[in-house]
Amino acid sequence: MSIADVNKTTERKMQKSLEALRVDLAKVRTGRAHTGLLDHVQVEYYGALVPINSVASVTVIDARALGVQTWEKGMSAKVEKAIRDCDLGLNPSTQGDLIRVPMPALTEDRRRELIKVVKAEAEGSKVAIRNLRRDAIATLKDMLKNKECSEDEEHRAQDDIQKLTDRYVAEIDKQLSHKETELMAI
Repeated sequence: MSIADVNKTTERKMQKSLEALRVDLAKVRTGRAHTGLLDHVQVEYYGALVPINSVASVTVIDARALGVQTWEKGMSAKVEKAIRDCDLGLNPSTQGDLIRVPMPALTEDRRRELIKVVKAEAEGSKVAIRNLRRDAIATLKDMLKNKECSEDEEHRAQDDIQKLTDRYVAEIDKQLSHKETELMAI
């Protein structure tokens, strides 16, 4: 393994951590309807739990409501129950063969709670990035110990890893700031 391989592997893993944060932040409700909101909802389908998008299509009706159209007639009640039982605090209602999911307005207290959740998610991602930095530096030290690189190369590589870490931590802070602004907007 070369120093370039260590850098590429570390950057790839850091990118995955950042993507995971983006996915987690997208799940945090901002009062506006978006189809990704129900992605993690599981519905019982012939004895197995499957994602909601496997049994229905989710669309945005307007800024404050989602529409869920099941593909099988008998699934409406199960889908509605799954949405009601998920941890999002939603109260769906069936209108014909369309399940309407209104987005309740967020209170000030609920917004502050969501910001705490978002900050915890961001901090978890920062910890993951720092752990990747630690692992990369340990690999570089092993390479130096095994005489696979010189001390100068190892120091330069450590500086590169630190710059990479700083860049990704700054990106996490940017994502967090954007989400906080989005949550506090009325």
